[in-house]
Formats: sequence, C-alpha cells, structure tokens
Amino acid sequence: MTQLRRMMLEELQRRNYSQGTIRHHLRAVEEFARYFGKPPNQLGLGQLRTYQGYLLKQRKLAVGSVVNHVAALRFFYVRTLKRPEFRDFLPYPRERDRLPKILSKDEVARLINASGNLFRRALLMTLYGTGMRRSEVARLKVRDIDSQRMIIRVVEGKGGKIVTCL
Repeated sequence: MTQLRRMMLEELQRRNYSQGTIRHHLRAVEEFARYFGKPPNQLGLGQLRTYQGYLLKQRKLAVGSVVNHVAALRFFYVRTLKRPEFRDFLPYPRERDRLPKILSKDEVARLINASGNLFRRALLMTLYGTGMRRSEVARLKVRDIDSQRMIIRVVEGKGGKIVTCL
C-alpha cells in the first residue's frame, strides 16, 4: 500500500465513512492516477478537468457516477492533501431533473402477482409499501417488525440512520 493510499484510508476511517464509500473513493483515485500514469499528488487542475470530461464524454458514465468520482477526488485533494483550492475547481456535474415513473395500480398488482413465490411477493410488497431501499429490506430482521402498531423499524438505513416506516 502506498503512503498516499494509506493517508487517504486513514482520513476516510477517521471521518467514519462506510466501507462501501471507502472502497469506492480509493478505487476512483486509483483509476484517476492510472489514467495519467502518474501518482495523483503529481497531477493538477488541468488533469482533473480533462479526466472529468473523459468520464462524461468517452466513458459515457451517468452523471451520478461522475459525481461519485468527483466526490472521491475532492476528498483526496481537499482532505488528504490539504489543498482547499481544488474544491472550487472540481464542480459536480449538473444532473437533469427527471420525473419518476409512477406505476398504475394495475401495473403494481401485475408486478407483485408475477413474483413467483411467497417470499418474493413479501419482498416486493414491503419495498413498494414502505419505500425502503433494497439493501434495507435485505437487512430487515423479524424484531424490526411491530405488527401490533403496523411499523417497520429500519436499522442501518442509508447513512446509518434509524427510521420507522408505517
């Protein structure tokens, strides 16, 4: 492990980032350095601008994916290398607002009825009825369900939040 990678890892852990975020941030900085064939601390503002364009135009990544890469690079330069001037130079790309696709009652019923078995049906109904994320439903335990009060307690939701769904 290089000294830069160790510094960034320690900084991410010190700020209590999730393991998934740590893994992604480290990989994003590594890809950036590999693209130019140099250590990231030897790369400057011009290379960051070029790389952001490469992610959007050549790799054709979704705006949300580019935002994640930019967040990782910002963290590396601003937090790890203590170079705050990079924050203003690395803008997050703007994402067009999209309206959500709303299913009709008939489409929801067809989706749930096509589930195949009781387990999948229960998963789909829980997802649809509560608005929980897939990962939240996957971590759901019996003790998180209060059938008397008709409440589901979401433990370890996004950002480590604890939420209740009615």
